[in-house]
Amino acid sequence: MNQSLTIRRPDDWHLHLRDGELLRAVLPHTAAHFARAIIMPNLVPPVVTGADAAAYRDRIMAALPEGMVFEPLMTLYLTEETDPEDVAAAQASGLVKAVKLYPAGATTNSASGVTDFDRVTGVLEKMADIGLPLCTHGEVTDPSVDIFDREAVFIDRVLDPIRKRHPGLRVVMEHITTSDAVDYVREGNENLAATITTHHLVINRNHILAGGIRPHYYCLPVAKRERHRLALRAAATSGNARFFLGTDSAPHTDANKLLPCGCAGCFTAPNTLSILAEVFEQEGALDQLEGFTSINGPHFYRLPVNEERVALTRTPPSFPDHIETEEGPVTLFDPQMPLNWSL
Repeated sequence: MNQSLTIRRPDDWHLHLRDGELLRAVLPHTAAHFARAIIMPNLVPPVVTGADAAAYRDRIMAALPEGMVFEPLMTLYLTEETDPEDVAAAQASGLVKAVKLYPAGATTNSASGVTDFDRVTGVLEKMADIGLPLCTHGEVTDPSVDIFDREAVFIDRVLDPIRKRHPGLRVVMEHITTSDAVDYVREGNENLAATITTHHLVINRNHILAGGIRPHYYCLPVAKRERHRLALRAAATSGNARFFLGTDSAPHTDANKLLPCGCAGCFTAPNTLSILAEVFEQEGALDQLEGFTSINGPHFYRLPVNEERVALTRTPPSFPDHIETEEGPVTLFDPQMPLNWSL
Protein backbone atom coordinates (compact mmCIF):
# COMPACT_ATOMS: atom_id res chain seq x y z
CA MET A 1 0.00 0.00 0.00
CA ASN A 2 1.43 3.35 -1.06
CA GLN A 3 2.21 5.73 1.81
CA SER A 4 3.10 8.70 -0.37
CA LEU A 5 2.75 9.88 -3.94
CA THR A 6 4.72 12.63 -5.66
CA ILE A 7 3.21 14.31 -8.72
CA ARG A 8 3.76 17.44 -10.77
CA ARG A 9 1.93 20.41 -9.29
CA PRO A 10 -1.63 20.22 -10.63
CA ASP A 11 -3.62 22.73 -12.67
CA ASP A 12 -7.36 23.38 -12.59
CA TRP A 13 -8.86 23.70 -16.09
CA HIS A 14 -12.23 25.12 -14.95
CA LEU A 15 -12.51 27.44 -11.95
CA HIS A 16 -14.81 30.15 -10.61
CA LEU A 17 -13.04 32.80 -8.56
CA ARG A 18 -15.85 35.39 -8.46
CA ASP A 19 -14.79 38.95 -7.66
CA GLY A 20 -14.37 41.41 -4.81
CA GLU A 21 -14.45 40.06 -1.25
CA LEU A 22 -15.40 36.55 -2.35
CA LEU A 23 -12.42 36.44 -4.72
CA ARG A 24 -10.07 37.42 -1.90
CA ALA A 25 -11.50 34.69 0.33
CA VAL A 26 -11.46 31.76 -2.10
CA LEU A 27 -8.35 32.43 -4.20
CA PRO A 28 -5.84 31.27 -1.55
CA HIS A 29 -7.50 27.84 -1.43
CA THR A 30 -6.79 27.29 -5.13
CA ALA A 31 -3.33 28.89 -5.09
CA ALA A 32 -2.26 26.62 -2.23
CA HIS A 33 -2.65 23.56 -4.48
CA PHE A 34 -2.76 24.56 -8.14
CA ALA A 35 -0.16 26.30 -10.28
CA ARG A 36 -2.64 27.57 -12.88
CA ALA A 37 -6.35 27.63 -13.54
CA ILE A 38 -8.67 28.45 -16.42
CA ILE A 39 -10.77 31.27 -14.97
CA MET A 40 -14.45 31.41 -15.83
CA PRO A 41 -15.66 34.74 -17.24
CA ASN A 42 -19.29 34.73 -16.03
CA LEU A 43 -19.08 37.76 -13.79
CA VAL A 44 -21.72 40.49 -13.77
CA PRO A 45 -21.04 42.14 -16.16
CA PRO A 46 -19.25 39.31 -17.98
CA VAL A 47 -15.64 39.28 -19.19
CA VAL A 48 -16.29 39.84 -22.90
CA THR A 49 -13.29 41.72 -24.33
CA GLY A 50 -9.55 41.49 -24.02
CA ALA A 51 -9.62 44.67 -21.93
CA ASP A 52 -12.15 43.07 -19.57
CA ALA A 53 -9.90 40.02 -19.18
CA ALA A 54 -6.82 42.15 -18.49
CA ALA A 55 -8.66 44.10 -15.80
CA TYR A 56 -9.99 40.91 -14.17
CA ARG A 57 -6.54 39.34 -14.21
CA ASP A 58 -5.16 42.42 -12.45
CA ARG A 59 -7.82 42.07 -9.73
CA ILE A 60 -6.97 38.40 -9.27
CA MET A 61 -3.27 39.08 -8.93
CA ALA A 62 -3.94 41.93 -6.49
CA ALA A 63 -5.95 39.48 -4.34
CA LEU A 64 -3.22 36.82 -4.32
CA PRO A 65 -1.60 36.66 -0.87
CA GLU A 66 2.06 37.58 -0.69
CA GLY A 67 4.35 34.60 -1.17
CA MET A 68 1.85 32.50 -3.13
CA VAL A 69 2.56 31.60 -6.76
CA PHE A 70 -0.40 31.21 -9.11
CA GLU A 71 -1.14 32.00 -12.76
CA PRO A 72 -4.71 32.77 -13.83
CA LEU A 73 -5.40 31.66 -17.41
CA MET A 74 -8.04 34.04 -18.69
CA THR A 75 -11.05 33.34 -20.88
CA LEU A 76 -13.58 35.45 -22.76
CA TYR A 77 -17.34 35.09 -22.51
CA LEU A 78 -18.79 34.42 -25.98
CA THR A 79 -21.70 36.66 -26.92
CA GLU A 80 -23.46 37.27 -30.20
CA GLU A 81 -21.62 40.61 -30.41
CA THR A 82 -18.12 39.25 -29.72
CA ASP A 83 -15.54 40.75 -32.11
CA PRO A 84 -13.36 38.06 -33.77
CA GLU A 85 -10.44 40.48 -34.08
CA ASP A 86 -10.56 41.34 -30.38
CA VAL A 87 -10.49 37.62 -29.59
CA ALA A 88 -7.47 37.12 -31.86
CA ALA A 89 -5.65 40.08 -30.34
CA ALA A 90 -6.34 38.83 -26.80
CA GLN A 91 -4.87 35.45 -27.68
CA ALA A 92 -1.86 36.96 -29.49
CA SER A 93 -1.05 39.00 -26.39
CA GLY A 94 -0.72 35.80 -24.38
CA LEU A 95 -3.52 36.85 -22.04
CA VAL A 96 -6.46 34.72 -23.18
CA LYS A 97 -6.28 30.92 -23.44
CA ALA A 98 -9.88 30.07 -24.39
CA VAL A 99 -13.37 31.39 -25.13
CA LYS A 100 -16.34 30.15 -23.11
CA LEU A 101 -19.69 29.26 -24.66
CA TYR A 102 -22.70 29.53 -22.40
CA PRO A 103 -26.06 28.83 -24.01
CA ALA A 104 -28.17 31.73 -22.75
CA GLY A 105 -29.88 30.79 -19.50
CA ALA A 106 -28.05 27.50 -18.98
CA THR A 107 -26.39 28.26 -15.64
CA THR A 108 -25.27 30.97 -13.21
CA ASN A 109 -24.77 34.37 -14.88
CA SER A 110 -25.37 33.00 -18.38
CA ALA A 111 -28.01 35.53 -19.47
CA SER A 112 -25.53 37.17 -21.88
CA GLY A 113 -24.79 33.85 -23.59
CA VAL A 114 -25.62 32.61 -27.07
CA THR A 115 -29.15 32.09 -28.37
CA ASP A 116 -28.53 32.11 -32.14
CA PHE A 117 -25.42 30.06 -32.92
CA ASP A 118 -25.31 31.34 -36.50
CA ARG A 119 -24.39 34.76 -35.07
CA VAL A 120 -21.11 33.47 -33.63
CA THR A 121 -19.91 31.74 -36.81
CA GLY A 122 -17.29 34.42 -37.51
CA VAL A 123 -15.79 34.09 -34.03
CA LEU A 124 -15.65 30.30 -34.28
CA GLU A 125 -14.00 30.50 -37.69
CA LYS A 126 -11.36 32.84 -36.32
CA MET A 127 -10.78 30.58 -33.31
CA ALA A 128 -10.32 27.56 -35.58
CA ASP A 129 -7.78 29.51 -37.64
CA ILE A 130 -5.69 30.57 -34.63
CA GLY A 131 -6.07 27.38 -32.58
CA LEU A 132 -7.88 29.00 -29.64
CA PRO A 133 -10.01 26.46 -27.72
CA LEU A 134 -13.74 26.80 -27.23
CA CYS A 135 -14.89 25.72 -23.76
CA THR A 136 -18.53 24.66 -23.73
CA HIS A 137 -21.18 24.55 -21.05
CA GLY A 138 -22.87 21.62 -22.71
CA GLU A 139 -26.57 21.90 -22.02
CA VAL A 140 -29.51 23.00 -24.12
CA THR A 141 -32.01 25.38 -22.53
CA ASP A 142 -35.12 24.21 -24.37
CA PRO A 143 -37.73 23.90 -21.58
CA SER A 144 -39.22 20.87 -23.29
CA VAL A 145 -35.98 18.91 -22.69
CA ASP A 146 -35.70 17.18 -19.31
CA ILE A 147 -32.88 18.62 -17.20
CA PHE A 148 -31.25 15.17 -16.99
CA ASP A 149 -31.15 14.91 -20.80
CA ARG A 150 -29.84 18.38 -21.64
CA GLU A 151 -26.19 17.37 -22.02
CA ALA A 152 -26.90 14.53 -24.43
CA VAL A 153 -29.25 16.73 -26.47
CA PHE A 154 -26.63 19.51 -26.57
CA ILE A 155 -24.15 17.11 -28.16
CA ASP A 156 -26.63 16.18 -30.89
CA ARG A 157 -28.23 19.56 -31.56
CA VAL A 158 -25.41 22.02 -30.94
CA LEU A 159 -21.93 20.62 -30.46
CA ASP A 160 -21.75 18.04 -33.22
CA PRO A 161 -23.08 20.49 -35.85
CA ILE A 162 -20.57 23.14 -34.70
CA ARG A 163 -17.67 20.69 -34.93
CA LYS A 164 -18.75 19.51 -38.38
CA ARG A 165 -19.09 23.11 -39.56
CA HIS A 166 -15.70 24.08 -38.06
CA PRO A 167 -13.59 20.89 -38.20
CA GLY A 168 -10.43 22.71 -37.13
CA LEU A 169 -12.02 24.11 -33.96
CA ARG A 170 -10.48 22.85 -30.74
CA VAL A 171 -13.18 22.12 -28.15
CA VAL A 172 -13.18 21.34 -24.44
CA MET A 173 -16.46 19.86 -23.22
CA GLU A 174 -16.43 21.18 -19.68
CA HIS A 175 -17.71 19.36 -16.57
CA ILE A 176 -19.16 16.41 -18.47
CA THR A 177 -21.72 14.38 -16.53
CA THR A 178 -22.91 11.54 -18.78
CA SER A 179 -21.72 8.37 -20.45
CA ASP A 180 -22.94 10.01 -23.69
CA ALA A 181 -20.29 12.72 -23.33
CA VAL A 182 -17.60 10.20 -22.36
CA ASP A 183 -18.35 8.18 -25.48
CA TYR A 184 -18.41 11.28 -27.68
CA VAL A 185 -14.94 12.32 -26.52
CA ARG A 186 -13.53 8.82 -26.94
CA GLU A 187 -14.90 8.68 -30.50
CA GLY A 188 -13.59 12.16 -31.35
CA ASN A 189 -10.24 13.35 -32.64
CA GLU A 190 -7.31 15.24 -31.16
CA ASN A 191 -9.29 18.52 -31.32
CA LEU A 192 -11.78 17.34 -28.70
CA ALA A 193 -11.24 16.95 -24.96
CA ALA A 194 -13.27 17.11 -21.75
CA THR A 195 -12.90 18.19 -18.16
CA ILE A 196 -14.36 16.20 -15.29
CA THR A 197 -15.12 17.70 -11.89
CA THR A 198 -14.26 16.27 -8.51
CA HIS A 199 -17.85 16.27 -7.31
CA HIS A 200 -19.25 14.45 -10.33
CA LEU A 201 -16.86 11.58 -9.57
CA VAL A 202 -18.41 11.32 -6.10
CA ILE A 203 -22.13 12.13 -6.24
CA ASN A 204 -25.10 11.00 -8.31
CA ARG A 205 -28.57 12.51 -8.33
CA ASN A 206 -29.62 10.52 -5.26
CA HIS A 207 -27.18 12.56 -3.18
CA ILE A 208 -29.16 15.68 -4.06
CA LEU A 209 -32.68 14.35 -3.70
CA ALA A 210 -32.95 11.10 -1.74
CA GLY A 211 -34.00 11.57 1.89
CA GLY A 212 -34.44 15.32 1.50
CA ILE A 213 -33.08 18.06 -0.72
CA ARG A 214 -29.39 18.82 -0.15
CA PRO A 215 -28.69 22.23 -1.71
CA HIS A 216 -24.91 21.99 -1.33
CA TYR A 217 -24.90 19.10 -3.83
CA TYR A 218 -26.96 21.02 -6.38
CA CYS A 219 -24.79 21.93 -9.37
CA LEU A 220 -25.16 22.52 -13.09
CA PRO A 221 -24.92 20.36 -15.02
CA VAL A 222 -26.83 18.46 -12.39
CA ALA A 223 -25.45 15.09 -11.23
CA LYS A 224 -26.98 12.18 -13.13
CA ARG A 225 -27.69 8.48 -12.55
CA GLU A 226 -25.13 6.16 -10.95
CA ARG A 227 -24.19 4.59 -14.30
CA HIS A 228 -23.09 7.99 -15.54
CA ARG A 229 -20.98 8.60 -12.43
CA LEU A 230 -19.26 5.25 -12.97
CA ALA A 231 -18.59 6.15 -16.61
CA LEU A 232 -16.94 9.40 -15.48
CA ARG A 233 -14.76 7.54 -12.98
CA ALA A 234 -13.71 5.08 -15.66
CA ALA A 235 -12.81 7.92 -18.03
CA ALA A 236 -10.90 9.96 -15.45
CA THR A 237 -8.83 7.00 -14.27
CA SER A 238 -8.31 5.45 -17.71
CA GLY A 239 -5.14 7.30 -18.69
CA ASN A 240 -6.86 8.69 -21.80
CA ALA A 241 -5.07 12.01 -22.39
CA ARG A 242 -8.22 13.83 -23.54
CA PHE A 243 -9.80 13.73 -20.08
CA PHE A 244 -8.44 16.06 -17.39
CA LEU A 245 -9.38 17.89 -14.21
CA GLY A 246 -11.58 20.95 -14.19
CA THR A 247 -13.00 21.31 -10.71
CA ASP A 248 -15.76 23.80 -11.56
CA SER A 249 -15.27 24.85 -7.94
CA ALA A 250 -18.08 27.38 -7.62
CA PRO A 251 -18.33 29.24 -4.31
CA HIS A 252 -21.66 30.67 -3.21
CA THR A 253 -22.47 31.92 0.24
CA ASP A 254 -24.84 29.77 2.25
CA ALA A 255 -27.40 32.57 2.14
CA ASN A 256 -27.49 32.25 -1.65
CA LYS A 257 -27.34 28.45 -1.74
CA LEU A 258 -30.24 28.07 0.70
CA LEU A 259 -32.73 30.39 -0.99
CA PRO A 260 -36.04 28.98 -2.29
CA CYS A 261 -34.37 29.24 -5.73
CA GLY A 262 -30.78 28.59 -4.67
CA CYS A 263 -27.57 28.90 -6.67
CA ALA A 264 -25.95 25.97 -8.45
CA GLY A 265 -22.37 25.05 -7.60
CA CYS A 266 -20.10 23.01 -5.34
CA PHE A 267 -17.08 24.56 -3.60
CA THR A 268 -14.30 21.97 -3.87
CA ALA A 269 -11.06 23.95 -4.14
CA PRO A 270 -9.73 23.16 -0.63
CA ASN A 271 -10.26 19.38 -0.65
CA THR A 272 -10.18 18.39 -4.33
CA LEU A 273 -6.78 16.70 -4.29
CA SER A 274 -7.55 14.66 -1.18
CA ILE A 275 -10.84 13.52 -2.72
CA LEU A 276 -9.24 12.68 -6.06
CA ALA A 277 -6.50 10.61 -4.43
CA GLU A 278 -9.21 8.64 -2.62
CA VAL A 279 -11.22 8.11 -5.82
CA PHE A 280 -8.21 7.05 -7.87
CA GLU A 281 -7.07 4.66 -5.14
CA GLN A 282 -10.55 3.13 -4.98
CA GLU A 283 -10.29 2.53 -8.73
CA GLY A 284 -6.78 1.03 -8.45
CA ALA A 285 -5.43 3.90 -10.54
CA LEU A 286 -3.20 6.07 -8.34
CA ASP A 287 -0.60 5.85 -11.10
CA GLN A 288 -3.01 7.77 -13.38
CA LEU A 289 -3.63 10.66 -10.97
CA GLU A 290 -0.72 12.77 -12.21
CA GLY A 291 -1.83 12.53 -15.82
CA PHE A 292 -5.38 13.59 -14.97
CA THR A 293 -4.41 16.50 -12.71
CA SER A 294 -1.07 17.68 -14.08
CA ILE A 295 -0.24 16.51 -17.62
CA ASN A 296 -3.26 15.99 -19.89
CA GLY A 297 -4.59 19.53 -19.52
CA PRO A 298 -1.34 21.34 -20.37
CA HIS A 299 -0.85 19.09 -23.37
CA PHE A 300 -4.28 19.92 -24.79
CA TYR A 301 -3.86 23.64 -24.13
CA ARG A 302 -0.34 23.50 -25.64
CA LEU A 303 1.31 24.75 -22.49
CA PRO A 304 4.33 23.36 -20.64
CA VAL A 305 3.73 21.01 -17.74
CA ASN A 306 4.68 22.25 -14.30
CA GLU A 307 8.15 21.29 -13.13
CA GLU A 308 7.39 21.78 -9.44
CA ARG A 309 6.34 18.64 -7.56
CA VAL A 310 3.91 18.18 -4.68
CA ALA A 311 3.61 15.23 -2.32
CA LEU A 312 0.47 13.46 -1.16
CA THR A 313 0.93 11.40 1.99
CA ARG A 314 -1.31 8.82 3.61
CA THR A 315 -2.41 11.07 6.44
CA PRO A 316 -6.10 11.78 7.08
CA PRO A 317 -6.66 15.47 6.30
CA SER A 318 -8.75 17.89 8.28
CA PHE A 319 -11.02 20.36 6.52
CA PRO A 320 -13.46 22.91 7.94
CA ASP A 321 -17.16 22.60 7.19
CA HIS A 322 -17.07 26.07 5.66
CA ILE A 323 -14.86 29.07 5.09
CA GLU A 324 -15.71 32.54 6.28
CA THR A 325 -15.92 35.45 3.83
CA GLU A 326 -16.93 39.07 4.16
CA GLU A 327 -20.16 38.14 2.36
CA GLY A 328 -20.97 35.17 4.61
CA PRO A 329 -19.94 31.52 5.05
CA VAL A 330 -19.26 29.27 2.05
CA THR A 331 -19.84 25.57 2.72
CA LEU A 332 -17.18 23.12 1.56
CA PHE A 333 -18.23 20.11 -0.52
CA ASP A 334 -18.61 17.03 1.69
CA PRO A 335 -17.66 13.81 -0.15
CA GLN A 336 -19.42 11.66 2.49
CA MET A 337 -16.51 9.24 2.69
CA PRO A 338 -13.33 9.05 4.77
CA LEU A 339 -10.33 10.78 3.21
CA ASN A 340 -6.87 9.34 3.74
CA TRP A 341 -4.57 11.57 1.65
CA SER A 342 -3.14 14.98 2.53
CA LEU A 343 -1.21 17.37 0.31
